Amino acid sequence: MDWADRVGSRIKLRDLHILLAVVEWKSMAEAARRLAVSQPVVSRAIADLEHALGIRLLDRTPMGVEPTVYGRTLLIRGLAVFDELRGSVKDIKFLTDPTVGELRIGSTQGIATGLLVAILDRLLTQRPRLAFQVRVSDTATLLRHDLRERNIDLFFGQMLDIKEDDLNTEIFFENPLFVVAGINSRWTRCRKLALKDLMDEAWTLPTPDLNVGTLFRDAFRASGLAIPHVAVASYGHQLPSALVSTGHFLAILPGTYLKFNGKRFGLKALPVKLPVPPQPVGVVTLKNRTLSPLARLFIKCAREVAKQPARRR
Repeated sequence: MDWADRVGSRIKLRDLHILLAVVEWKSMAEAARRLAVSQPVVSRAIADLEHALGIRLLDRTPMGVEPTVYGRTLLIRGLAVFDELRGSVKDIKFLTDPTVGELRIGSTQGIATGLLVAILDRLLTQRPRLAFQVRVSDTATLLRHDLRERNIDLFFGQMLDIKEDDLNTEIFFENPLFVVAGINSRWTRCRKLALKDLMDEAWTLPTPDLNVGTLFRDAFRASGLAIPHVAVASYGHQLPSALVSTGHFLAILPGTYLKFNGKRFGLKALPVKLPVPPQPVGVVTLKNRTLSPLARLFIKCAREVAKQPARRR
């Protein structure tokens, strides 16, 4: 029996589960309390893992228990193991009853408050017992943190230039950006405008620490202009939409958001050409992660719903 076979027969899922709990709570005592077992049981599980692997997995620090470099490596694979097992249970449940199931989605706000609503509405109309968890954040956080740590099953939204080898991407369409004003703004009566005509207006833009915030500011620089006065910097589209609807502010918003929310907030795209490329919208998944039947169903529905805004542009 070789080393891999010997380890495979001696490493128990229960011990891996205990290791994950110890690292999460940074304490063997706290892990024991959370798992409703005694502390000696926790200590023994960690000792068995270290003996089977012949390495030290945990270090005690003033901040609590921390994984060693070997422990972190084991945890990365361990998370994948439990994620696949959890996914298998969900798949079996979905296959025995296709009307039920749960999917965790990460999305950007511009897509979550428009296109994603249309997709979920269609799926839940057809199968009302389905359940979805939606985590809304910026693209970088969702891809680099939530997707890789398996906090979400897939990402659906506006994408960055993705070059990582461990990700699968499928682009549905390119989402253009528009300068937007309230329908009662004086600028909506103009048939032709340039960014330089709007420099003295009150703008609401994303915070500069976000990738999209940098993109918008680059649009002014590319036009040979200084960054205008940003009266309100924020994350997301809800606050900018409310401000723009007063008629006293301008914003830059994506086309799909306007399609689904423009009428509700009283927004209108201005005839301004932005030197910014359209943003790709699509789905991102982990390469070595098995997609559940519900995930495949969601992606299929997303393709169908996404065709309509792409065609209208």
